[in-house]
Amino acid sequence: MKSKKVLSLLLACAVTISMGTTVFASTEDQIAAAQEQKQEAQAGLAQAQANISDLESKKQELESYLSELNTQYTELTDSISQLSVEAAEKEEELKNVQAELEKAKQDAQDQYEAMKIRIKYMYENGGSTMLELLLSSNNLSDFLNEASNIASISTYDRNMLKKYEETQEAIKTQEAQVEEESASISNLLTEKSSKQQEVQNLVSTTSDNISSYVNQISASQDEASALMAQVNSADSSISQLMEQAEQERAAEEAAAEAAQAAEAAQTEDTDAADEGDSTEDSSESVDTTEDTSSDSTDSSSSDEVSADTSVAEDTSSDSADSSSSDSGSSSQGKYLGNFMLTGYCNCAQCCGTAGNATASGVMPTAGHTVAMAGVPFGTQLLINGTVYTVEDLGTPYGHVDIYCGSHSEALSFGLQYADVYQLN
Repeated sequence: MKSKKVLSLLLACAVTISMGTTVFASTEDQIAAAQEQKQEAQAGLAQAQANISDLESKKQELESYLSELNTQYTELTDSISQLSVEAAEKEEELKNVQAELEKAKQDAQDQYEAMKIRIKYMYENGGSTMLELLLSSNNLSDFLNEASNIASISTYDRNMLKKYEETQEAIKTQEAQVEEESASISNLLTEKSSKQQEVQNLVSTTSDNISSYVNQISASQDEASALMAQVNSADSSISQLMEQAEQERAAEEAAAEAAQAAEAAQTEDTDAADEGDSTEDSSESVDTTEDTSSDSTDSSSSDEVSADTSVAEDTSSDSADSSSSDSGSSSQGKYLGNFMLTGYCNCAQCCGTAGNATASGVMPTAGHTVAMAGVPFGTQLLINGTVYTVEDLGTPYGHVDIYCGSHSEALSFGLQYADVYQLN
């Protein structure tokens, strides 16, 4: 009856171990699936961050181009304003030149009319006038003086006519020059206005492109945030599943120990029953040997118990060794997950302003200081064989920002992923 109970216990233990193995295998599958999902999310996150970097670069190029266009537009506006002033001045100059030309033409015409009258008078009355002039003269000297006066008048008329012709020609030349300059200014003003409109169109198009990049960057950042949340969720699931796997492994070991103990108990009961049967047979033959057999049985039983105790101790020792071996895998500390790693420095580009202390109040140190939310300041993290201390904030849990000695080192660090262990 007792053997049947022991056998039932052994069967129950075997079923428990089998179920534990099945459940443990299922947990391992879940961990593998979670890790695969995490890797996919990390790949998507890396791609999203690469897209953000590319979009940011293009946005900066367009912003620089827009700044150049704005400068060019301002210069064109100033140039157009100056040309407008010059055009107005040339228009006024052209009006003055045209007025002078009209006045010179009128003066020349008046002089010409007066000269025609004098010439006509002299030619019509030339003979009698000379005779009268000779007869009326007191002497030859008076006559010559009068003739000289008439010749001087004629010479004056010719000179004035030539002067007015030259003045008129100079005014015409000046008028043509002013008209040419005015046309040149007008053409340049038209060209500048056209260029200004072209630049204005480029400014509008560039601004629209920048807005488009801003929207794309915002969408990519939202996507990156969602993927980061997936990575953090996968890390949390992996951590929970690993704890569950540890618990299942411990349950499996406990079940194995129970099975070994039950097997040892069954062996002890079987040996005791055999010794009891032998003792009864001996007591029917000789009473004195009963005592001896009894002593022998007690001795044998004692030996069996000692042997069973030794077996149990060996089993416990093996179990302890196994437990020690399992705990050795976590000697690096508590496993937090496979986190994203980036680098930063204490410059204005990374932190907004340069030379500031960390959020914990201490100055950052390269190879020592890291930033990550979700854990208290002073938490020690083991990453790729190096022990870091959380002394700063700025990144969510699952994203470790490692302090570097310079901005170039932070850039060369790039984006990495590594297993992270908590030591304290």
